[in-house]
Amino acid sequence: NSGVVGLLKPLLLDVIPSIRQTTALALGRLADNDAELADAIVEKRILPQLIRSLPEESRYYKKATAFVLRAVAKHSPQLAQAVVECGALEMLVICLEDFDPGVKEGATWAFGYIARHNPELSQAVVDAGAVPLLVLCIQEPEIALKRIAASTLSDISKHSPELAQTVVDAGAIAHLVQMISNPDAKLKRQVLSALSQIAKHSVDLAELVVEAEIFPVVLTCLKDSDENVKKNGATLIREIAKHTPELSQLTVNSGGVAAVVDCIGSCKGTVRLPGIMTLGYVAAHSEDLSMAVIVSKGIPPLCVCLLEEQEDHIKAAAAWALGQIGRHTAEHARHVAVANVLPTLLDIFVDTRSSEDLKTKATLKNILQKCTYLPALEPLLHEAPPSIMKHIIGQFSKVLPHDSKARRLFVTSGGLKKVQEIKAEAGSLLQEYIHTINNCYPEEIVR
Repeated sequence: NSGVVGLLKPLLLDVIPSIRQTTALALGRLADNDAELADAIVEKRILPQLIRSLPEESRYYKKATAFVLRAVAKHSPQLAQAVVECGALEMLVICLEDFDPGVKEGATWAFGYIARHNPELSQAVVDAGAVPLLVLCIQEPEIALKRIAASTLSDISKHSPELAQTVVDAGAIAHLVQMISNPDAKLKRQVLSALSQIAKHSVDLAELVVEAEIFPVVLTCLKDSDENVKKNGATLIREIAKHTPELSQLTVNSGGVAAVVDCIGSCKGTVRLPGIMTLGYVAAHSEDLSMAVIVSKGIPPLCVCLLEEQEDHIKAAAAWALGQIGRHTAEHARHVAVANVLPTLLDIFVDTRSSEDLKTKATLKNILQKCTYLPALEPLLHEAPPSIMKHIIGQFSKVLPHDSKARRLFVTSGGLKKVQEIKAEAGSLLQEYIHTINNCYPEEIVR
């Protein structure tokens, strides 16, 4: 309101370099804290004036200018577009070629804040020729510069396969993979994030990441003391395993599934999420891969997540993963049922506080349609709503006609009595199942 931006503008033309530099710094701090002030800087056409003589200016002025550009661009795609339109990208590329690491770092930050908004802005960064220079920045000795360059490559790659391909074509993967074993946690986070954003788009890109030999080094990240390194490491494994049975098999063979199982057991909250999803994706591909998850002791930690976690979306992921493990054959379903997870899933399903997504994932249908392990199904008879009941009764109607021991137990446990209490619509599938069960017994027992 005090018109401070208008007062600062003429100072950018001052003959004394330190005044120009301090003015740029003040503008950067104003824009950084407030989107309206960033808007005012654009409207008063300060950006063209700021970058006009940038190549001749001192490194201090270049750093301050890069800070202003980043501070304006971070607020919205519209403001980032204004930065692009004033010709700032060409000037930032000049800064990336500067010998001073601080100037390079400032320019890299600015590119990251522009590219992260959307594919069009990211493409503008690519078209300005920034990517090869960013790949050179990740090879510089300064840790801070490596971090922000990896982060910016991640922001460029995330939008589309084509943008990720430009990062790959500049030779980024090999240099990123080398840094997975770097002791600096913040750098590892960014490197793992960049590799995940490349691998997520397609089988070809995921295979390029795998061929750079991320296994077994990426597994050490799942034991890292930094929670975000763990999370990003598990995310990278998820983005690879999800594509094909072959990539999932490679993950299993490299010890990836066992490492992910340990990781889920050793952390809490959202850090668990990518690991949970990895187990679901691997198990979904085939019977053998699902069995590999079971053999790696993947079911108990997923059950723990259902009981311990407060957030619905984490519970939903665990329920989904258990469904993917149990949906293949009777043996797979039995492994899930024996873990005593079905009553927990049922409680979640009938709980009015559960979100719609969580209820959808916890339907039990996938597992029930394959489960022939009756001791796990019987407790559900007393609690299940009609939508689930028909699947439970359906499984009894399949097993009881062929299993005399199960028939005896079904009477003594009170299961048969419970079935007689169910009100089924005439001609419905549920009624058919009940008839099949009743036909297994003499009439006087049914009565």
